[in-house]
Amino acid sequence: MITCIAVDDEPLALRQIVSYIDQTSFLQLKGKFTNALEINDFLKENPVDLLFLDIHMSDLSGIELAKTLENPPKIIFTTAYSQYAIEGYKVNAVDYLLKPIEYVDFLSASNKAADVINKDKLLNTEVKKKDDFLFIKSGQQHIRINFNDLKYIEAQKEYVCLNLVNGEPVKTLLRLKNIEEVLPKENFMRIHRSFIVNLNHIVTVERNRIIYSRKEFIVVSDTYQEDFKNFISNNFFN
Repeated sequence: MITCIAVDDEPLALRQIVSYIDQTSFLQLKGKFTNALEINDFLKENPVDLLFLDIHMSDLSGIELAKTLENPPKIIFTTAYSQYAIEGYKVNAVDYLLKPIEYVDFLSASNKAADVINKDKLLNTEVKKKDDFLFIKSGQQHIRINFNDLKYIEAQKEYVCLNLVNGEPVKTLLRLKNIEEVLPKENFMRIHRSFIVNLNHIVTVERNRIIYSRKEFIVVSDTYQEDFKNFISNNFFN
């Protein structure tokens, strides 16, 4: 079951979306709103999987609202203006529906969103965290990895590679974000879009590089340099 809310400042358009949700067996409506300004507070207390969101609203546009959400659900935009479609995709919308909306198009977009949501939920079940270790799904196996044995994690093209202090790297189809969410933040830091490092295993830092060996090093990207410099200043003597 995919939980959702609908937002549109036109009552007639909102009633149509709600009606379509009621017709769709795998959708469960948790709220309907004509005022976009109410959404942030509602979602903080009532997280949902999917948001049907009108783009062109008087108080706050759907695009602007989406950008303010801290942990946004998946979004399907609704709009009477086709020129907003590209802008909608810039905030990672799953799909958009052009008004007047036919049920067949609504169902197609909803199925697309359900596929994305269910895939994310499945990935989240494939990494299990305990106090000092996690289980990672690698191929057909679930492998226990102690946090202290992790040296760094690297996102590669089609998989993520967990590099260990001793032993062979463990590869998984999980996304880096899924793993990052369960790592203890006091011990692990993202220092690049593709790298998370175990702070306990940093021994040598040269300029903006973490050095593990002559041939093994990671460059700290500009985006993460400030946080990393704070870590260095608090833990290394000048």
